[in-house]
Amino acid sequence: MNATATRPTTEEIWDWLDQVPDPEIPVISLVDLGIIRDVVWDDSHLVVTVTPTYSGCPATSVINFEIEKTLRDRGLQDFELKRQLSPAWTTAWISDKGRAKLREFGIAPPVEGTSACGGGKAPAFVVECPRCRSENTSLISQFGSTPCKSNYRCNDCLEPFDYFKCI
Repeated sequence: MNATATRPTTEEIWDWLDQVPDPEIPVISLVDLGIIRDVVWDDSHLVVTVTPTYSGCPATSVINFEIEKTLRDRGLQDFELKRQLSPAWTTAWISDKGRAKLREFGIAPPVEGTSACGGGKAPAFVVECPRCRSENTSLISQFGSTPCKSNYRCNDCLEPFDYFKCI
């Protein structure tokens, strides 16, 4: 950004980052995934705080690259990405818009407030089929296409689908 240009508002920057797709699940943005924790100006220096889905996430470097590219493509040069590990990311941070996008894409969103999300004493959970919305589903494998997903099958429409695990 040159000295004569007006600096973008934090709302504009949030909008830019809301257009950056998650590299593993490109139908959901980094903002809807909930990993962009804060965007703040410190004088003329921009700080974007990012909390990875988990500390060993293999997509972290790609995510950081895409954030940096987005900011540079819009003329920003003086910024930093701040990695924040505490509090740890949780699937509860996925926005309602993000959950709807996951479902539309064929991935069942996490079922919050259940034993699947670490509550232990909460009632057993039902994973709804993202295609036909049936609750008659079965776990195929705890391990899916990425570490954050498991495989399910709908017993009504017989389609397999991913379930985004609660963290």
